[in-house]
Amino acid sequence: MNLIKPAIKVTFINDKIERVFNSLPNNHWLKKAIQKVIKNLNQNAFCGKNIPKKQIPKEYIKKYQIENLYWHSLPNAWRLSYSLFGSPSGNVLATIVGYSDHKNYERRFNYQ
Repeated sequence: MNLIKPAIKVTFINDKIERVFNSLPNNHWLKKAIQKVIKNLNQNAFCGKNIPKKQIPKEYIKKYQIENLYWHSLPNAWRLSYSLFGSPSGNVLATIVGYSDHKNYERRFNYQ
């Protein structure tokens, strides 16, 4: 059974990641792809694939208190990672943690 619940809000984990995203030209393939993922998250926060807890980088857990992590595919073998947080009202908040090419994604999440 797949859980379907829209994210009431999609944010970036820090200003740097958001600045890089915002600095991309509107017609850039990566910006368009991330915008599409944001739209997908607004429809279903669980649209990505779960990253096993043992593969969540310890820095994410310590710095951002991340307890879950998902990935969503992007064009050109890129990956976007995001985490979900619950609000007191029971809503789901999605936070984009990062995006990178597949090689760097595999390195960061110890798939090699």
